[in-house]
Amino acid sequence: MRISAAEPLLRVKNLHAGYGKVGILFGVDMHIMPGELVTLLGPNGAGKTTLLCAISGLLPWSEGAIDFAGHSLHRKGPRESGALGLVHVVEGHRVFTQSTVSDNLLLAGYDLPRAERMARVAAALDYFPEIAAKRHALAGALSGGQQQMLAVAQGLVRRPRLLMLDEPSAGLSPVLVDRVFGVLAQLRAAGTAVLLVEQLIEKALAVADRLYALAQGRIVLTASADEADLPARLEHAYFGQDANRSLASSSA
Repeated sequence: MRISAAEPLLRVKNLHAGYGKVGILFGVDMHIMPGELVTLLGPNGAGKTTLLCAISGLLPWSEGAIDFAGHSLHRKGPRESGALGLVHVVEGHRVFTQSTVSDNLLLAGYDLPRAERMARVAAALDYFPEIAAKRHALAGALSGGQQQMLAVAQGLVRRPRLLMLDEPSAGLSPVLVDRVFGVLAQLRAAGTAVLLVEQLIEKALAVADRLYALAQGRIVLTASADEADLPARLEHAYFGQDANRSLASSSA
């Protein structure tokens, strides 16, 4: 189903999710437009990873709605959301360490015709010369940062309409961090929407169009990435009256 540029590619409405009886997200609302890069910020334990897992179908959610590209994601798992063009690169180096770099990427496109799969692998490697040079090496022989880059490249093989990245800079050297953020800027310029969870706030804001700040499972700030005095506003949202007001209103 095609959507117009004026309609959100992703819409999350009143989302509640958690693990068993432990609630983590409480009434989250957010949206991402086609081609938009949005960063999701928040302190540790705020629920950022939980939100990405709920969107991609890794975690069932108990209340609310998630729509992607005009389709409801209710009761849909990662394979079904991936088929719609929503790709989630989870936190950590989730690669097959006993397979080569090339084989890891070929596996990401397992359901594609061979010629298309090879073309997509080559295109993904173009973004990351550091791992392209080691395409025949075992993934387990890569550094932690290179494995992280390989995980991002796996997501690119799917040619997502929306790419969700959870802490892609974790464990990377400053040079590789710059490489990853350069790739994000290229994806944004090419029209791929990105939802980025990141602790490097300044770098995230430099490539983002908008941001959401999450604290204690609730959105406490929505802003354009170029708005003035964002660090102070974020601190206030996390620890000041905004967060307290959100908590008070939810318990009323």
